[in-house]
Amino acid sequence: MTDAAGKPAMDEDTIAFAGKVFQLARLGHAPELSELLAAGLPANILNDKGDTLLMLAAYHGHVDAVRALMAHGADPTLANDRGQVPLAAAAFKGYAAVMEAMLDAGAPVDGAGPDGKTALMMAAMFDRVEMLDLLVARGADAGARDAAGLTPLDLADRMGAINTGLKLRQA
Repeated sequence: MTDAAGKPAMDEDTIAFAGKVFQLARLGHAPELSELLAAGLPANILNDKGDTLLMLAAYHGHVDAVRALMAHGADPTLANDRGQVPLAAAAFKGYAAVMEAMLDAGAPVDGAGPDGKTALMMAAMFDRVEMLDLLVARGADAGARDAAGLTPLDLADRMGAINTGLKLRQA
């Protein structure tokens, strides 16, 4: 049986299981996620908003879940339906330990979604100095431009992010 898009239709039990798996990522239940991943659960499954398990764990600040997902092949470059990548979500939320875990596991420091916004740009926009410092120390390009041609400094200025703007001017 298939749905209107020609994809295999899921039964109610499968939908309920998927909901529980995404909730495990949201809540940071690393041991349960690790067990499911080891048993064959794909690390890069998407929910109805295009969020991966890694995106949900990163956005909610769950470093152990992020580590578990990355160890099982979660792709840190997959953008959700809003064009956001997990590293940028962690920068936006201010989760340094999550960012470090993803970077340590190989996430590209200048990875971006279709809009070209990197984690450094998100840190700059939302005045997250600690995130900015961490990303620059890890090699982020402070002169990178997004799809509209804006740099992290341009974005900080547009958002009135005084502290990150000053940091970027001093760099």
